[in-house]
Amino acid sequence: MNNNSDMAFIDHLEELRWRILKSLGSILVMAVLTFNFADYLVYILTAPADNRGIGLQTLTPQGMFILKWNLAIIGGFILSIPVITIQIWKFVSPGLYNRERKILLPLILTVFLCFILGAIFAYMVILPFSLNFFASMVTDNVQNNFSINYYFSFVLALIIGSGVIFEMPVASFLFSSIGIITPSFLRRFRREAIMVTVILSAIITPPDPISLIIMSIPMVILYEISILVSWISNRLFNQDE
Repeated sequence: MNNNSDMAFIDHLEELRWRILKSLGSILVMAVLTFNFADYLVYILTAPADNRGIGLQTLTPQGMFILKWNLAIIGGFILSIPVITIQIWKFVSPGLYNRERKILLPLILTVFLCFILGAIFAYMVILPFSLNFFASMVTDNVQNNFSINYYFSFVLALIIGSGVIFEMPVASFLFSSIGIITPSFLRRFRREAIMVTVILSAIITPPDPISLIIMSIPMVILYEISILVSWISNRLFNQDE
């Protein structure tokens, strides 16, 4: 009996190893492809700073090369979200193969779409407010010349953080489908969740009230959507609240 348990545990570890390797392989391939478009990505991400007269400069000879590869790796991760989602879903729900065939494609598309929506929201809404706020802090005898590495670290953290937060409904579906959370659980801790969303918004956005409100509102809305998604998931998988 113990031998069977040990074998089952080893099999799970082996499966997990292959899931991770497949995900990493996808990220590597997509990163190489993304590197070919690194100049275009640099142009897009620096446009908000250029439009506000903010100068960007590299401080080291290898700065742009490292920056482009960092963009490529992040781009490879984003483009690999569908593959990573498949690997996670197959690992955590081995007993749901019949239903998996029905919802796998919509789930992959939803994960990717939610991340893209979050990234677009950060780029189009939060980033302009953030740059305006920080640019307004300089005095007349100080120029707005930012290190391009620090600038990209700030922008990418904002975009990725917002993209991850927009995955809240997807996380609700996954955890509800395997019975970890229920709609009643989410409703019971609504106040605590709102408090956490405000704290996360304060961490992600710059320290000004406008950006904090802009980020907090969609997070609260996403939490309410997550409750509905959890209810649908529980109904779909015949799980009682």
